[in-house]
Amino acid sequence: QVQLVESGGGLVQAGGSLRLSCAASRSIFSINTMGWYRQAPGKQRELVATVTGSRGTNYADSVKGRFTISRVNAKNTVYLQMNSLKPEDTAVYYCNAYRGPGLNDYWGQGTQVTVSS
Repeated sequence: QVQLVESGGGLVQAGGSLRLSCAASRSIFSINTMGWYRQAPGKQRELVATVTGSRGTNYADSVKGRFTISRVNAKNTVYLQMNSLKPEDTAVYYCNAYRGPGLNDYWGQGTQVTVSS
């Protein structure tokens, strides 16, 4: 079992930056893929970014060039640096730990990001 706790959300003006953190309760070294997802009101949860191993990253087209995901296994932490934020980035952001096929994912409780225009 892994508990994931997100932090770093808040209210920011358009064009601003935030850095989200996801702290895991135990080592994430063996977890294949860590990711960030988001869910806006009335919409389905969507992928924002994932990091596999230490360098394999994947981004939603809507955030490419603005967001950067990273993981520091020694700190059991995953980060999401968000720059040039837009009002459409407003959502609850969730941390995810994907362990592989047939295994349960772990999710954090989410952190609210609100971008004002």
